[in-house]
Order: sequence, then C-alpha cells, then structure tokens
Amino acid sequence: MNTPHVVVVMGVAGTGKTTIGPLLAAELGVPYAEGDDFHPPENIAKMSAGTPLEDADRWPWLDAIGRWAHGRAGFGGVVSSSALKRSYRDRLRAGAPGAVFLHLTGDRSLIEERMAQRKGHFMPAALLDSQYATLQPLEVDEAGVAVDVSGTPEDITRRAVAALRRLEN
Repeated sequence: MNTPHVVVVMGVAGTGKTTIGPLLAAELGVPYAEGDDFHPPENIAKMSAGTPLEDADRWPWLDAIGRWAHGRAGFGGVVSSSALKRSYRDRLRAGAPGAVFLHLTGDRSLIEERMAQRKGHFMPAALLDSQYATLQPLEVDEAGVAVDVSGTPEDITRRAVAALRRLEN
C-alpha cells in the first residue's frame, strides 16, 4: 500500500508514536520523520524538567512539522506529533492540507506501564496527566482514524494500515 498522504501519528506520550511511526512508514513505503526532532532545544529542556509546554512553545514546532509534511505532499510520509488539540492539528493542516491523522489510543494503565518502562526519553510519566487533560480526540470532520495500542507493535501497525485503507476508500 503506497499513499500520497502524509500520515501524522498522534496521541499522548507513551502510546508508541516513535515505535509505530517507522513501522507504518516501512509498510507504506514512505519516509518517516520523528516529530520530537523538530522541537527546539528550549522545548526539550522544559519537558525534561517536567514542565508542560504552552501553546506558544508549540507553534514553531508544529510549523516545522507542517513544513516537512508540505514537502512530502503527493509523495507521502509518516511523521509523529502528539497533536493533542484540534488547534494543533489545524496548524499542521494549514502547512500540509492533505495530512491524515492516525490517533493511537489505549487504556491509560497500559500507557502508564509503557512509559514507566521507557529509558532515556525526555518526557517524564508525570506529564501524562497534562497530556490527557489537553487531549481533544479527532472530530468527525477531521481526516483520520483511531487505533488501539494494545498488542504488539506489528499488531498495531496492521490495524493502522487497515484503518487507513478504509479511510482512503
């Protein structure tokens, strides 16, 4: 399955965006970009200190992801971004109007457990509450699908590809 769409893999921390994104990109035959790599150093320092980002911190980050996605328009790509609020997704769509969202969702206890097992990531589990408080799930007028994160990364990727196929039909 090749897609000219850019798929934004979204969700709260710990849902597996960085794991599923590359697997999905490989399955679709398109490049993957790690959304965290678009953060300026100031954002990473704030999150590492346990301080949630404010919207003003996010705009340059979202704009950088949007520029990457725009450059992939018509060719396809996969990029990760928490994209928790509708306004963040709107900002991404402003830069890349054809973007499609893959919302990774799941049981909170499973996500907390996975976050506790992560090593060397700048996002502490303590920020999960702020992530859930901020989360605005995809709305019916937004191009995208939600996929549960239970199971293996390969299971999740298979469900994601199937859901994206249904979206294209």
